[in-house]
Amino acid sequence: MLIYGHRFIKSDSFYHVLDIESISNTPPSSIVLVEFSEENLDIIEHITSNSITLALEVTDIKQIIYASALGASFIIISKELAKTAQNLANNYLFDAKIIVNIESEEEIEELAILGVDGVVFTNAIIKINS
Repeated sequence: MLIYGHRFIKSDSFYHVLDIESISNTPPSSIVLVEFSEENLDIIEHITSNSITLALEVTDIKQIIYASALGASFIIISKELAKTAQNLANNYLFDAKIIVNIESEEEIEELAILGVDGVVFTNAIIKINS
């Protein structure tokens, strides 16, 4: 299981951007996080065409499928979607890792039992402005 943002496990951070200009304010080789929406397709296209690691935050099953098709390396979901998202990823052999956004350590065990690829604590998501 991948664990991002735990206090005693060294890990990468996710850099949440709202526009293309914000990407230039992220460190080299960052994981750039974008909320999936039709309005953000230009940002997503820019990230993938520049070989930047893309993480997409999604809210439903259809968006999970789109995120995989758009080339996301990480699909960030809520705990409620964990089992369904991981089943989709396993059935369709996604290249993307399913990552659940969590608030506490107690959630790790439940998600590990479900077979989720990984978790990210909120403190590992850094908001970047332009």
